[in-house]
Amino acid sequence: MSVANDPRFETLRNALASAATPPLEAIDRDGTRLEAAVALVLRGGPSLDFLLIKRATSERDPWSGQMALPGGRWELTDSGLLHTARRETLEETGLNLEVHGVPLGRLPDVVPSSPHLKPLRIAPYVFGVPDSVQAMVASHEVDSVHWVPLAALHDEAARSEIRIERPGFSKKFPSYNVAGEHVWGLTYRILAGFLERSSV
Repeated sequence: MSVANDPRFETLRNALASAATPPLEAIDRDGTRLEAAVALVLRGGPSLDFLLIKRATSERDPWSGQMALPGGRWELTDSGLLHTARRETLEETGLNLEVHGVPLGRLPDVVPSSPHLKPLRIAPYVFGVPDSVQAMVASHEVDSVHWVPLAALHDEAARSEIRIERPGFSKKFPSYNVAGEHVWGLTYRILAGFLERSSV
């Protein structure tokens, strides 16, 4: 079924449009704050599935090995953060949202709570894609890709928590337990915010 013919996407578009979101800030081009965007990609079919990636292990990546939404930092050649979300999704998963994706809305910005990271703003965009669309590992920065039924996030059995241990630091964080992995941190916050605003 195409995105245009799937009534769930229209319902979702209306729900996101009516949800209160803060006004968009201009991109900080002087580098005081890092700018980034992620794509919450929903695939039609018998169930709505969303796309997650598992980031490859890397000492240079503060989110090394974590489950995440495809996305990354804004670059000077990007026309805006929507462009960033599309470009990064293509680079990481081979999924061309310019061709196959329909923008459904935008969620409020999220910022990391860690004081050890440079100031960063992440803009989450929601897209709908047809059920025929596939994704793959298309970058050395990605270990695996997963389509997860959206209904799994509504299942109480998926609600969990994870303890993060760092030198001199130990804390529990809420998480979703899906695809055999914990989804926590910024990705958890984006998904939880999406569920609060959506009705699918």
